[in-house]
Amino acid sequence: MWAIFRKETSQFFSSLTGYIAIVVFLVANGLFLFILPDTSLLDYGYASLASLFSLAPWLYLVLIPAVTMRSFAEEQRSGTLEILFTKPVTVFQLTLGKYLSCLLVVAISLLPTLLYYYTIVHLSQAGQGPDGGAIAGSYFGLVMLGAVFTAIGIWSSSISANAVVSFLVAAFICCLFYWGFDAISRVPALAEGAGYYIQMAGIRFHYDSISRGVVDTRDVLYFLSVVAAFLMGTRLILLHKKNKS
Repeated sequence: MWAIFRKETSQFFSSLTGYIAIVVFLVANGLFLFILPDTSLLDYGYASLASLFSLAPWLYLVLIPAVTMRSFAEEQRSGTLEILFTKPVTVFQLTLGKYLSCLLVVAISLLPTLLYYYTIVHLSQAGQGPDGGAIAGSYFGLVMLGAVFTAIGIWSSSISANAVVSFLVAAFICCLFYWGFDAISRVPALAEGAGYYIQMAGIRFHYDSISRGVVDTRDVLYFLSVVAAFLMGTRLILLHKKNKS
């Protein structure tokens, strides 16, 4: 597994793929948070990183599918997936190695955003800095969100040899999980009963809960369960392809 992890990570950073994905994420965040007047943190009048944690999930809807789309799709297109099946590594180890490599790229994209926190702290008046607990919870929620989106992206990459198709499928499913369930729950016919449970099935409900600074084990279990479900789904698809080859 670790051999796969090292191979995938080195491929990301030996080409422009990983760097471009991280730079685009940071530039987009910087534009919205410090340049554009309607969303600039500098125009808020109080120390808060709420805009970052509201904006980042939407950027991840594009960034993470772009990072994961070639994971298995490229292997299938080039015919190297069959070669990987002959190596002394299980299908689940192969899945987990690629997943952890993509997740590392996502985590690295978050590290430079700590500069935003540093900036806000030093620009705020004494005693009026941002709530450290809420920000720590929001970062944890963003990591969990990234973990789910990455698992969805890995699964989408396993179903097709076309990287563009994998990207579109991953972006759609990520959007459905993040925004779709929340939107469906607001349908008037569902508002009184089933709406709440439909909302709980989506990511945004649990992400918003953690972002308040309170890490509830139910929210953590939700994220881990979705990650496990998509990784197991990826494993089943790869096992099917292995048996056919």
